[in-house]
Amino acid sequence: MCQMLLSINPKYVAGILQGKKLYEYRKFRCRADVDKIIIYATSPQKQVVAEAEIEDIIEDDVLSVWRKTKNYSGITYAFFRKYYKGKKKAVAYRLKNLVIYEEPLSLEDIGVSCAPQSYRYISTKL
Repeated sequence: MCQMLLSINPKYVAGILQGKKLYEYRKFRCRADVDKIIIYATSPQKQVVAEAEIEDIIEDDVLSVWRKTKNYSGITYAFFRKYYKGKKKAVAYRLKNLVIYEEPLSLEDIGVSCAPQSYRYISTKL
């Protein structure tokens, strides 16, 4: 199996760490062999703070994905619509078994030289 490093705004990382945001949204679906998401909090934090397994991937039209995920989206409907503006499909990763690192890691700690724009597949097992 494979891991995916996701760059996420610290505001939304906080929602994930608090258990209020169980879905992470993306415009494209990852490879089929990805089973874990490594969570990188972007600027100003710039740290790898947690990991979670992927429980489910919902891929459907934008409105259907919102209806299925809105209660644990951690975002507003307005933000969701803006993010998917002009898109017909949406992808939502349902997170489970969240592990919050006691000591956040740097990208270098996991063998990555720079933050991914959106995501990056990594082979380093954490």
